[in-house]
Amino acid sequence: MYNLSTKFHGKILHKWRVLQVTDFQSLMYPCFIFCYILGIFPYKINALTFKISKPRCMLSTVVICVTSVYSFILLYDIIISEKVTFGNLSWISSGTCYYIFTSFITIVTYILSGPRMRLLQAIMDVSSKLPSKTYRKLSRLIYTKDIISFFLLIVITVLCFDKLNISLTLKLFTIYISLVEFQMNMLYFNCVCILKACFKRINDDLANLREPVVKNAPHLFNRIYHKQRNLFLLMELKALKKQHLMISDTVQMLNLVFSLQLLAFIAINFCDITFSLYFYASKWPGFTNELQEDLWYSYFLALIIYQSLKMSSIIWACETGKNQALEIGTTVHVVFNSISDEDVKNEQRVLMWTRHFSLHRLLVTLLPTY
Repeated sequence: MYNLSTKFHGKILHKWRVLQVTDFQSLMYPCFIFCYILGIFPYKINALTFKISKPRCMLSTVVICVTSVYSFILLYDIIISEKVTFGNLSWISSGTCYYIFTSFITIVTYILSGPRMRLLQAIMDVSSKLPSKTYRKLSRLIYTKDIISFFLLIVITVLCFDKLNISLTLKLFTIYISLVEFQMNMLYFNCVCILKACFKRINDDLANLREPVVKNAPHLFNRIYHKQRNLFLLMELKALKKQHLMISDTVQMLNLVFSLQLLAFIAINFCDITFSLYFYASKWPGFTNELQEDLWYSYFLALIIYQSLKMSSIIWACETGKNQALEIGTTVHVVFNSISDEDVKNEQRVLMWTRHFSLHRLLVTLLPTY
């Protein structure tokens, strides 16, 4: 009886620790559970190591096969045979684009399961040095963003299904691919925020090295002290350089794994906002009178808000992450500007080089800049 009680309390404590965000695994726990429910998480975590799970992999294969077949049938019925019609021109155009790109995201998600597993393993490794306080701050940001986005997604789905007379199968399929697209968006945002925190940790460590440089400035003429201090800086810089290279390689891996999905995200965002604005432009004379009567107005308004917030959050994460990475170069220049040791300067140059997140480059190619 005592042993059963102990085991029961142990399980409760384990679940409670999972809810207390202290590391990468606990931070990503809701995301991983959501992915597992959708059948896009064919992994298991053993001793801080991601491994392919055969039962989950089989589940993912079955799910993607069913999804792919139904996607092709649905697109054929919408575009060619016109068996599925939505009546409204804006919805036909927006819906067709949405089904094409969300189906594309779902298929790519399955194909890139292996590279995504290696990416998650790399992020887990590079973020292992982050303190628990950083993870708690990240959890507040990430969970708040996810809850708001999920609430808006539910509102959009309810408004859409209330207006459209479509089959239950199509409704379930729409919910599934929408959740997969939402989940991949969530996963990318989480990864960018974690890597940004890793860059900030390196930047803070570099700034902390400034203290002995400034306080001991009068001893610079002491050759022995000068040599010992440079040796200490060299050791610290080599350790930080190793971390920096690992994080930069992980950023490159993130860009490669999510590049196709990011293009699809941008395409969905562009199509939804464009066709929603077209709908409002075509109905503008009676906009104020129809807004409360016709749910289409509420649907497209919620869609614009949802897509704008989703894209804005990703752009913000990428831009702040890029700025945090670039700030390392500035910190290195300020802290070690007075150092003349060539070995220290070589390590310094490596730290001033970094990689950027890919969404910034994608937006630059899609949007005109002046």
